[in-house]
Amino acid sequence: MTGRKRLRVLFVCTGNSARSLMAEALLRQRGGDAFEVFSAGTEPKGVNPLTLRVLAEAGIDASWARSKSVSEYLGQPFDYVITVCDQARQACPVFPGEHESLHWGYEDPAEAQGSEAERLAVFRRVFVALSERIGQFVTLAARQPA
Repeated sequence: MTGRKRLRVLFVCTGNSARSLMAEALLRQRGGDAFEVFSAGTEPKGVNPLTLRVLAEAGIDASWARSKSVSEYLGQPFDYVITVCDQARQACPVFPGEHESLHWGYEDPAEAQGSEAERLAVFRRVFVALSERIGQFVTLAARQPA
């Protein structure tokens, strides 16, 4: 993507503890220098330890990860604002300027019940689903005109 500006993408979720962070990590890894990626929550709750575990299992360094509020990004321009949960879609503030608003609804792994193994299985399932979607997104975004 030489000569093109980096696409700015913001993933929004309720807690910014799992889904939006996983999406951010995956796009950072798969999109490389073509993207500038951020994530935030409408009600940030801190990074879920199982999020870090699933990212580590996938070989993704998440030392940068921290739970942030969408208010940190108000007034910034984005090419894409992507909500990854239904609650965030309803509560997400309007980001001014021209950008594509997308909604990818996924279950909240942080709400999973049961043993640690059962909860981890939900995190892994959501991670795999996000991974597939990010792969498609990178391919499609790369085709967009500069």
